[in-house]
Amino acid sequence: MLSEQIRARIDRELKKYPADQRQSAVMAALRFVQDEKGWIATDDMADIASYLGMAQVAVYEVATFYHMYNLKPMGKHLITVCTNLPCTLGGAGDTVAYLQDKLGIGLDEVSADGKYGLRQGECMGACKEAPLFTLNNKKICGRLTREKIDTILAELDQS
Repeated sequence: MLSEQIRARIDRELKKYPADQRQSAVMAALRFVQDEKGWIATDDMADIASYLGMAQVAVYEVATFYHMYNLKPMGKHLITVCTNLPCTLGGAGDTVAYLQDKLGIGLDEVSADGKYGLRQGECMGACKEAPLFTLNNKKICGRLTREKIDTILAELDQS
């Protein structure tokens, strides 16, 4: 069941589109659920589909196509490392290896304390910042070095 807050946010989003194009708000609706719950369950996708008047499979297709949606709990701080060619050439492989070692987890895993999740992602549109990662799909951290990663993780440990 979508919370009252999520429904209100979706309703505000729907005002941007013609009345017969409710499905246009699907990406925002998915984001609103993820912002509130941390991830998007199949039941949430069904609720979004019902609210927007679209097929459940259509919501699922959107949620599974984009890497920004968490379809399982991915920890308090989700780190998504860009591994497209420019970032790989810029050192993304070393960044992934360092994070795996530092956090004690592999890709698509969550640390035992639930604090960190790690995954790889597609192009984030900031190739000149390679290697880079996003934090919780909200903040891009680029030109990463081991020292910069350590600083970022230390700041996250404080939160």
